[in-house]
Amino acid sequence: MTEPLFLKGVFKEKLWGGNKLKEHFNYSIPSDRTGELWAISAHKNGASTVMNGEHKGKTLTELFASHKELFGHTTEEVFPLLTKIIDAQSDLSVQVHPDDAYGMEHEGELGKTECWYVIDAEEGAEIVYGHQAESLEELKRAIDEGDWDNLLTRVKVKAGDFFYVPSGTIHAIGGGVMILETQQSSDTTYRVYDYDRVQDDGEKRELHIEDSLAVTTVPHVDPSLTYKQTQTDALERTELVSNSFFSVEEWKVDGKASFTKEAPYTLVSILDGNGTLDVNGQAYPCEKGDHFILPSPVAEWSLDGFFHIIASTPGN
Repeated sequence: MTEPLFLKGVFKEKLWGGNKLKEHFNYSIPSDRTGELWAISAHKNGASTVMNGEHKGKTLTELFASHKELFGHTTEEVFPLLTKIIDAQSDLSVQVHPDDAYGMEHEGELGKTECWYVIDAEEGAEIVYGHQAESLEELKRAIDEGDWDNLLTRVKVKAGDFFYVPSGTIHAIGGGVMILETQQSSDTTYRVYDYDRVQDDGEKRELHIEDSLAVTTVPHVDPSLTYKQTQTDALERTELVSNSFFSVEEWKVDGKASFTKEAPYTLVSILDGNGTLDVNGQAYPCEKGDHFILPSPVAEWSLDGFFHIIASTPGN
């Protein structure tokens, strides 16, 4: 099957969600508190559905289980990646994710290393990225005392910024920020602090202090990123991060750009623009807000038009 897999994702309503997924991408969202689109997902808590071709109507979970040839005959039991778009109308909880070993032992699923491409950010918007504690004792004391101003590191953000968030990193997306997140396929989150917010039922959301202390990296270390950029007449291509979990690139296309397969399969999310995707002589119209996978049998493809894309492949 040498054709792309266009996918319909799953929306998630959140306490902190808004309506920018509709405003920015013209998606039909369930409410004005829509926080996430799980755009490319085979996770049990929200699997994407194939919208075209011979596998139309199947979930990505079903397809990955039954057609390993589309994914390079991988021996992995679960589809390893998950692409989300997150609209934070208000602050997300301060949280941390486990690594694979802790996640499998305690939650029965992968850990969660992720990265963020900032699609949009209001003036003055910020994220929490890391902490100031030098020891586990210092971290525990600051959490116990609620000394958040001195503990948490806040960073101003703007559209086009990129952050790599390894498991063990204390973090939070701030209000007024919309991101594309590439992550391991996991839904395990340990909340450290939630601003004492209450849900619709009047209850505060659960915190996970013991697990958080067990998995947080102390002291925090900012990862070192080296962006690798290549340019042709129609394509500016930037490698944002590449490791054992995923490789993530930014593609800016203006004209016709040709590609050759470099990984078993490629996940593509169109942040802006429109045009056509050409695979094996077949042209597929595509536009801002579309998400698709180029499966293993697709050895070459081209994009013709104007596009701003985030693409990812499984870990190297």
